[in-house]
Amino acid sequence: MAVKSYKNYHVKKGDMVEVLAGKEKGKTGKILKILKKKDRVIVEKVNFVKKHARPGGKFAKGGIVEMEAPLHISNVALYCSRCSKGVRFGISVLEDGKKVRICKNCGEQID
Repeated sequence: MAVKSYKNYHVKKGDMVEVLAGKEKGKTGKILKILKKKDRVIVEKVNFVKKHARPGGKFAKGGIVEMEAPLHISNVALYCSRCSKGVRFGISVLEDGKKVRICKNCGEQID
């Protein structure tokens, strides 16, 4: 039986990102979850949708619930606080051997 392998993504859980496309373009937020099988991410306080939920399980009360919907991972970019925008980044190795992400615009370490 073949083992499924998943891709490595340019962002990870907990990263601050900026949305590059869609109705939420320009908004920033933290990644709450990565859905690897669908190449999507859920970003905090971005892309809210209304869902009709039945009582029980995840939702104790029924009714209309607002929740974040997934965005495609290609529509988000890592956010640099110094540049105040979503940026491309490179990887640099520190003297102690640790790898860090570096903003391509300003050279600032991201994390």
